[in-house]
Amino acid sequence: MSNQWKIFSSASCKFVIFQNGTMASSVVTVTGTISAAEKKQGFPERETWTRQMDFIMSCVGFAVGLGNVWRFPYLCYKNGGGVFLIPYVLFIFLGGIPIFFLEIALGQFMKAGSINVWNIAPLFKGLGYASMVIVFFCNTYYIMVLAWGFYYFIKSFNSTLPWSTCDNPWNTENCIETFQLANGRSPIIEFWENKVLNISDGLDEPGVINWELMLCLMAVWVMVYFCVWKGVKSTGKIVYVTATFPYVVLIILLVRGVTLPGAYDGIMYYVKPDWSKLGEAQVWIDAGTQIFFSYAIGLGALTALGSYNRFNNDCYKDAFVLAFINSGTSFFSGFVVFSILGFMASEQGVDISKVAESGPGLAFIAYPKAVSMMPVAPVWAALFFIMLLLLGLDSQFVGVEGFVTGILDLFPGKYYMRYQREIAVAICCLLCFIIDLSMVTQGGMYVFQLFDYYSASGMTLLWQAFWECVVVAWVYGADRFMDDIARMIGYRPFPWIKWCWSFITPCVCMGIFLFHLLNYKPLTYNNVYVYPWWGEVIGWCLALSSMLCIPVSLVYKLAGSYQGWIKSLQESGLEGPSLPITDLDEASVYFLFLPMSGAER
Repeated sequence: MSNQWKIFSSASCKFVIFQNGTMASSVVTVTGTISAAEKKQGFPERETWTRQMDFIMSCVGFAVGLGNVWRFPYLCYKNGGGVFLIPYVLFIFLGGIPIFFLEIALGQFMKAGSINVWNIAPLFKGLGYASMVIVFFCNTYYIMVLAWGFYYFIKSFNSTLPWSTCDNPWNTENCIETFQLANGRSPIIEFWENKVLNISDGLDEPGVINWELMLCLMAVWVMVYFCVWKGVKSTGKIVYVTATFPYVVLIILLVRGVTLPGAYDGIMYYVKPDWSKLGEAQVWIDAGTQIFFSYAIGLGALTALGSYNRFNNDCYKDAFVLAFINSGTSFFSGFVVFSILGFMASEQGVDISKVAESGPGLAFIAYPKAVSMMPVAPVWAALFFIMLLLLGLDSQFVGVEGFVTGILDLFPGKYYMRYQREIAVAICCLLCFIIDLSMVTQGGMYVFQLFDYYSASGMTLLWQAFWECVVVAWVYGADRFMDDIARMIGYRPFPWIKWCWSFITPCVCMGIFLFHLLNYKPLTYNNVYVYPWWGEVIGWCLALSSMLCIPVSLVYKLAGSYQGWIKSLQESGLEGPSLPITDLDEASVYFLFLPMSGAER
């Protein structure tokens, strides 16, 4: 066969290349390194981390975010306390670590962002476009949480916290400051809904822009821009602050929390095991979904971060270290959150189930209410919201870094200009800010929930992770990629990683995906407002805009190349001459992966 086909080898693969309908061969570097010829053509040298710890801290900053603080503790409490750790840890090894490692290793091996990394299987390059769509949506709506946190942080500098009293212009006649609310409304809820959100009656009533919130949003986007605009050289330095300072605040809040009355009861609610929960399917689904959320899988940003590593960096060891830090932070945060919630339940004389919340309800209602009961409340409020801001800020700017890296990788060589990165980051931030203006209106919360529930939901991330495993394990070849990794780090990872990529992880992803699909429920706000049918249509369009990238791209490339393949086989024959490729057009080049013997490798 090798006498009839012009084939070249790279790493552990050899390729047959068709270009514009003609069989051709060329020496092309699949690992994304820059050749001397490419340097002459103006291709920029790819940046690398100044030191390896920059990469570790950037991954910690990106993957450890708000979900670790406001989602995991609640899920743990709701799903049997300490028992929840059994399915959670199991899914770490069956899904979290294998895909986390896969994405970092792909970026490091290919030296490319989330799109060009799939040059290993160009027919499935839609995976790269899908991850770009998802991370763009995440960058767009996630920053609203930072804008809200920044707004609360500013308001924390008042001598009296504005959400602790009922004598403000936004309060209603039903506002009651006492803990036993009966028919009244808490001042913190009125501050959140009437002042911060100034929420309208529905998605069809956008109302006016909240100018204070818009200025906070603008300020956060400016911070993100200046964190990203100079590339990994600056990003790698900033994360030392944004990734470590939240841990300092968490420790301070824990020390304060455990000294409060009722803290012990709160912590016991958090960790007390309920063994009967292990028999419920929802517990296992929540554990699997939380892994994909908290590990930031499927967004392409981990691939971008890995692409700036040295080629021989031990990314296998890094994956385990980062997984331990991520999950350890989630578990540790639970003690901080539930010590405070236990205190709040004790002060109000209610069961902790009445005050335990997840998501924005924890960050902007339950926790602010708790700190308002403490002595020197503004200090504790400021500490909490600066922690919230920094936790989200590094996740945000690393997400923007991942998106910009993917875009810039599409325009190397002659498109390269001195200020290309600065311009690309500015355009990205400005475009997201314009979309975000819809979320600082009176109907903004309804728009925010649409993005949160659909655009980067569990279903889209699971769909993405499923195809990543399938393409690497069955199209490129799990054994081949294990060989590539061995060339990078000097040894082959434990075989269970390959088994996970090939069988276990895709089954886990598809199982949870189908569960979500079969148990789909229409989106609501506060379990009261039901979104109109056209709102759900918009939501599904957001979800499908990324999910359909994979099959649509596959069909498009197959349809476009079919005639070229037929013409090549008819006119050239298997022994026809091969033409050298001097300027690769990736859209018209297709690789057919052929098995290789050990001797050929």
